Amino acid sequence: MKYYLSTLIFASFLLVSYAQNSACACCTDNHKAFSFWEGEWTVSQNGKKAGDNKLKFIQNGCVLEENWTSVSPGYTGTSHSFYNASKQQWEQLWIDNQGVSLHLKGHRKGNQMILKTDKAINKKGNSFVNRVTWTDNDDGTVRQLWEIITQTDDGEKISVAFDGLYKKVND
Repeated sequence: MKYYLSTLIFASFLLVSYAQNSACACCTDNHKAFSFWEGEWTVSQNGKKAGDNKLKFIQNGCVLEENWTSVSPGYTGTSHSFYNASKQQWEQLWIDNQGVSLHLKGHRKGNQMILKTDKAINKKGNSFVNRVTWTDNDDGTVRQLWEIITQTDDGEKISVAFDGLYKKVND
């Protein structure tokens, strides 16, 4: 029993020591690729206020948590975005208070984070994807463009679900 207890204490010491001395698991450039979106924002669409958004890194910088409040009464949503190191891609899970959810995946390219859903089939039998692009603008704003790309008999059709401009609060 003493041997077991001694081994357990020693193993616990090693684990704590390793955790305190190991490098930050989410401090890579890939994990920081979406940091331009962190902050408190006022969001406008077509020149009119669309809502407020608060984004902060949680879980030791491993997850970017979003909390959206629309100017439309009663509409809110939350997302968790993270760099999936095993798949070498960014992922986002969006869930709103209307029961809508999106699982987006993708990468940063230049000053843009581009994430999209897997293909799905709409009511007309056409395949489509949701593509959301966040652009880190030189003036400190962020543009979020959400497009729905549908494959039809006539080719590809792109419709805009949301085109918002994020401006930091207190700027």
